[in-house]
Amino acid sequence: MDKKIEILKGINPGKFIEYELNKTNRTQRELAVSAGVPYQTINNIIAGTRRISVPNALKLEKALSLDEGFLSILQTYFEIEKQKAKDNNISKPNIRKMLFWDTDFDKINWEKQKNAVIMRVRERGNKAEKEEISRFYGFEKEEIENDYNT
Repeated sequence: MDKKIEILKGINPGKFIEYELNKTNRTQRELAVSAGVPYQTINNIIAGTRRISVPNALKLEKALSLDEGFLSILQTYFEIEKQKAKDNNISKPNIRKMLFWDTDFDKINWEKQKNAVIMRVRERGNKAEKEEISRFYGFEKEEIENDYNT
């Protein structure tokens, strides 16, 4: 289970349930009957508008022949990723969105994509943006210019 969790960590558990249903050619209604969970609840979980409660997770795990706790762990990691994304959006550098014309600026993960961000600002940013990136990542401006100029 650990390897599977490591691979799936951060995805919506509803998407995993949907994948399992497609793989076994089952419908949401069939799962609802076999798990004893209301159809609308399963539909909302798959749509991502409802989280999986522990009692429902246990029922669904049994009906899908999954290890006990698997869906609850996926739900927890999904919520952690959502919170990280929310925190990430709060903390972002004050630079022009136009620098990242080829991506959704609001979806940039500023920590994971740190090197790419620094390179883009070094290549295309103005002096103020280079200073802002230095401040944001805690570097001296000269470090960014020298380390990424090679």
